[in-house]
Amino acid sequence: MRKLLAVVCSTGALVGALTPSPATATGITPARAGTAGYCPGGTGVTVVVDYQALGGATEIRCAPGAQASGLAALQNAGFTVTGTQRWGLAFVCRINGKPTSATEPCVDTPPASAYWSYWHASNGGTWTYSNQGASTYVPAQGSFEGWSFSTNAGPDTNPPPRVTPVRPTRVRG
Repeated sequence: MRKLLAVVCSTGALVGALTPSPATATGITPARAGTAGYCPGGTGVTVVVDYQALGGATEIRCAPGAQASGLAALQNAGFTVTGTQRWGLAFVCRINGKPTSATEPCVDTPPASAYWSYWHASNGGTWTYSNQGASTYVPAQGSFEGWSFSTNAGPDTNPPPRVTPVRPTRVRG
C-alpha cells in the first residue's frame, strides 16, 4: 500500500491537486450526471463502484462521452466523491458517502488497511489494478473504470469489482 500511496501522492503533485480547496475535500456532486447502467456501444466510460466490505449493491453507471480522467469519469457517471482535507481529490476517501464519516474522517490519507482501490478494463477484458492515480489516468471510450472498497488488503490482494467488464449486447427479437 505504501507504494500505491507514493504513486498517488506523486500523481497528485503532478496535477497540482495537493492544495485542496474546501470544495474538493467536502464532496462534489457532478454538474452532469451520467445514466444508470452500462454505456451503449463504444462511447462513454462505464464506471463500476463495488462497495464490497462496506455492504450494499454494486453500482454501474455511464459517464457519457470522452473523459478527461478516471476521476472525471467517476464524477460524470453521477457518483459523489469526497477527497481528504489534506490532499483534496488526490485521494478518493468516500464514494456516495461510504465509508461514513464516523468510520473514516477523511482528514489525511485513508489507512492502508481500508481504502478504495482503482481498476481499469477494456470491454471484454479483465480488471487491472491501476498503477496511476485517478486524476491523471485517461480512460478510453468504451472502457470500464472500477472502484472496489476492501479492508485488510493491498495492491496484490485487493479484490477487483465483482462485475465482469463486458457490455451487454442487445438481442433483437
